[in-house]
Amino acid sequence: MKSLVCITGATGGLGRAFAAECAARGWDLFLTDLGEEQLSALTRGLSSTYGIKVLYGVCDLTSAQSRLKLFRRIKEENLRFWSLINIAGVDFEGYFSKKTREQIRMILRVNIEANLEMTHAILEARDENRVFRLINTASLASFYPMPVKATYAASKRFLLNFSLALREELRSIGGTVTVLCPAGLPTTEEVLRRIAAQGLMGRITTKNVGYVAAKTIDHALKGHSVYIPGAINRFLKFLGSIVPPTFVSRLIGMRWGALSPEGKGRTARSLC
Repeated sequence: MKSLVCITGATGGLGRAFAAECAARGWDLFLTDLGEEQLSALTRGLSSTYGIKVLYGVCDLTSAQSRLKLFRRIKEENLRFWSLINIAGVDFEGYFSKKTREQIRMILRVNIEANLEMTHAILEARDENRVFRLINTASLASFYPMPVKATYAASKRFLLNFSLALREELRSIGGTVTVLCPAGLPTTEEVLRRIAAQGLMGRITTKNVGYVAAKTIDHALKGHSVYIPGAINRFLKFLGSIVPPTFVSRLIGMRWGALSPEGKGRTARSLC
């Protein structure tokens, strides 16, 4: 068997887009996510459409035991990987004081703990005969302190800094790390509603998931460190870098506070 590309969060909107893009390029895949039925259907579809080898493993990334079971399988079957695309992520939008502790823990488990453990495990199983390509999905939010998304933005900032540091460590083995930092992505109905609620700004900062997946892979193959989809989003990141973070946080708080779940009387959950 040829070495594989591992994709976490493979059955979500962005994960499916990455899986389809990789399959279209003729790469064999190992997909992981929570749902057996969805993974099985995606695997069959990609295999029959593109004529590639697709394996999958069900894994609850919030569970250390579930992750350990997945890692044991990888070791027992002697699977080898030349790339890892970490898509899985979670957010419970709203004021920090209104979140439950379980919601806070879930953000940390998926966005940080699971990402680091998956990266460590796949590096142990990397194909030493190929250049290793790692893609981590952060967010445009990783560049700002964001009220209403405080824990999520901070977790993505952690992931951004970790990825840039790991990038330097992997130079010695010829590996690269690319951090994807998108703004809005139309991945679920809930996300689409929130994008619509933002009006013009929501529409012009949102990018199609297929476009994002294809361009991110192109940047990763070139060894680029950070990719922000969309010229407007790159401009927003530039503006944020020249304005004091306290002022940026105030502006974001004013905007997102008006759109917060508390203002709508509900709690919003989103998955990458």
